[in-house]
Amino acid sequence: MGLDDDIAFLEQVPLFAALDRQALRILAIGAETKQLQSGAVLFYAGELADGGYVIQDGSIRLDPGTFTDGHEITVGPGTLIGELALLTDMVCQATAICKEPVTVIRITRNLFRKMLEGYPQAAVTLRDIMAKRLDHWQRDLRDVKKKMEKGAK
Repeated sequence: MGLDDDIAFLEQVPLFAALDRQALRILAIGAETKQLQSGAVLFYAGELADGGYVIQDGSIRLDPGTFTDGHEITVGPGTLIGELALLTDMVCQATAICKEPVTVIRITRNLFRKMLEGYPQAAVTLRDIMAKRLDHWQRDLRDVKKKMEKGAK
């Protein structure tokens, strides 16, 4: 894929869709494309994450580790794994295992932060997106709490 193809692909990723082409260009230029074979491990639960991965081709199974109580899920093209690791130190909550040959775009935290520094409007846009998500999650948690309180009576 060429640079314009990478930019067009990143535009399809929900978190990146709100960014302008110049900001995406910085990410596309600085990102690393990795190809892995079926059965390869992209990262292990418990490892320190230094960025995120966008699945370009193939699918990855996320097996919950000792750090989560979740269930395994499978994700495919256009999925951003490690979104919060683009912004802050995080421990991987799952082990990522390739179900088939996979191509991922690796975006390091340093690259992402440099893009945000160079494009402050992108930082504002992403802050607004994340604030809306947090507000939605907070409402969901309140609803769950109310249901649990009703069930406990």
